[in-house]
Formats: sequence, C-alpha cells, structure tokens
Amino acid sequence: MTGFDYERWAAPRRAAIQEALDGLFKDAVPSRFGEMCRYPLQTGGKRVRPLLAMAAYEETSGTDAYELVMPVFTSVELVHTYSLVHDDLPCMDDDDERRGRPTVHRVYGEAAALLVGDALLTEAFRQLHDSPFLDHEVRGGLVFELAGAAGYSGMIGGQALDLGLGGPVTHEDMLIDLHRRKTGALFQAAVRMGAMAGGGDEVQHLALERLGRDLGLAFQLADDLLDAEQDADSEQTPSLVKLVGADETRRRAQELAEGALEACQALDHPALEALARFTVERSI
Repeated sequence: MTGFDYERWAAPRRAAIQEALDGLFKDAVPSRFGEMCRYPLQTGGKRVRPLLAMAAYEETSGTDAYELVMPVFTSVELVHTYSLVHDDLPCMDDDDERRGRPTVHRVYGEAAALLVGDALLTEAFRQLHDSPFLDHEVRGGLVFELAGAAGYSGMIGGQALDLGLGGPVTHEDMLIDLHRRKTGALFQAAVRMGAMAGGGDEVQHLALERLGRDLGLAFQLADDLLDAEQDADSEQTPSLVKLVGADETRRRAQELAEGALEACQALDHPALEALARFTVERSI
C-alpha cells in the first residue's frame, strides 16, 4: 500500500454517495417527510460500509466507473442509517445526539422517527430493484443478500440478542454471535454485494468473504474499546471488554484485522487494505 492516499481515493466517492443520498425522497408525501428522511443521511460519517462495497466492486469489475451501480452503495448506507435511527429511539438506546447533532426523534418526535427508519429501510430495496445497469438476476441476488443481513438472521437478530430477548448475554460465544449479526452481517453484505455487482473470480470472492467476516467483528470490538469507559456502569450494554478485559479485546481486534489484511494479499485494491487498517487503528 506504499504511496496510496486513502483519503484522496475516498473523498470523491464519499461525496458521490452523499450526492446520491441527497437526491432521495424528493417526491415524498408530505414533502416535509422527505426532509425528515434526508436529515439522518446528512450527518456525515466515514461511510465505511458503502466504501467497502465500492472497493469490492472496483476490485472485481476492474473499473472505477462506480456511478453505474451507485444504488448498490446507497442501499447499504440506507440500511445502516435506518438501524441508527431506530437504535436511537427512547424504547431502544434512547440517545439524544448522533455525530454532534440531535437525533431524529429529538428533532421530529418519536413517531416520525419510527416512520423515517421504515422509509429508509424500504427505500434501500427499491433502489436495488430499480437499478437499470444491473442484470435482473444480479438484482435479485443483491436484494436477497441485503435482506438476509438486515433481517432476523442478521442485524435484527443481533439487536434482539442485544436487548436480552434471549436472556442475559453473559457468555463470550453468545456475545460474538450478537456482534457478528448486529454489526458484522452488514459489513459482510457490503463486501459481497460489491463483488456480486462487479463479477470477478472465485479467488477474489473467497478473499473478500474473509475480509468482510473478519472486518465486521474487528470493527465492533474496536467500538467496544472506544465505548468501554462510557458503558462501564451500564449493565444493559454487552461488551467483550466486560467479559475478557480491554487488553484481550484489543488483542483479538488486532488478530482479526491481521486476518483481514491477509485476505487483502489475494486482492489488488489498496483501499481495501486501508479500510481494514482503519477499522482497528481508530481505537488502538
């Protein structure tokens, strides 16, 4: 990755993703509801998930003409943002701020925030269905992939575990399963969807599969480390730091990051390696 300027690669792609997101919900009824839906999409962020999908697409397609398949990337971000809007609700994590701005329910009310999350989620699938530059069979595969990651076997299942619907999360195996579903599933789907849209060969797909799997869990362990002090007194926040300590959590995050970097050796896109490094280095 010598000489690769990640931010120079990411900045125009992040801007293109934002432009596409800003163009959504213009025909919403009532029109004010469109503004509500765009609000959580305009809070910034690193856009790690859609950028992962974009890098996987460029790796497998051999082109950086990402504009033709932009709905693949926006759909991933729509699902991620919907999950944040719902997570912030008083009945869930009850957060008043996200990225320095009031959360949706604080600005527009709880009922509106519930509908905003619903709109973001459903729009993600409409985006994929209406992608004119993707083959019909590929579109079907993308919808199936995203639905699995977002649904009861993925993010929602992880959230159910997080809420304690399966009992207290007191065992490490249960917590890792929670993390792989709630956080890891969408990371893996992002990489897989980018590869599905781009094509590529079996070697690329296997390497990307490992990259997405290791990166998703590493990202969450890094979050556990970042949030350790804030969550120390909360009995309701499952964390590997609480179960095995910060040093062991850090070691495992580094080990997963190294696995992701090893997968990158079979690939030829330096942005994938940069994203793998960022995932853990932001916290250790």
